[in-house]
Amino acid sequence: MKSPTPLDRHMPQLPFPLHEFTMRFTSTPRGARLARRLVSHRLHDWGYPYGDAVNETVTLIAAELVANAVRHGHVPGRDFHLSLVEAGAPGTSYTLRLVVSDTRGERLPEPMGRGEGDCESGRGLLLVEALSSRWGVVARAPGKSVWADLGT
Repeated sequence: MKSPTPLDRHMPQLPFPLHEFTMRFTSTPRGARLARRLVSHRLHDWGYPYGDAVNETVTLIAAELVANAVRHGHVPGRDFHLSLVEAGAPGTSYTLRLVVSDTRGERLPEPMGRGEGDCESGRGLLLVEALSSRWGVVARAPGKSVWADLGT
């Protein structure tokens, strides 16, 4: 079982970036929906077609992270930032990294314990933990970045 990654000092460096998509979005449900859709479109353009397991998994991770940025990381007048990178050397497996940054640094994500409570929300990071190869949180000024890697 992978353990959740608490606040780290850094993200592991990825070798050989092949593709990169970076964009700022309004910290609203509409911005989150647009970010999720653009992640799926970009993955399709990079050779991970719609309906493919990789596309659906990364899009689900993106949906959870951007929803958290909007719901818990929102600061009035500030946007959230999303970055999607595909990295790896030819002939090896590739890594897709998703990074979502917001400006609220005092609210760090914590996954709810398995079987903890009967509430309808609070389990998104459990999905991120289960679906990603690794994930973590990095402090930045201002705010934080939550990242997740998926090997392909």
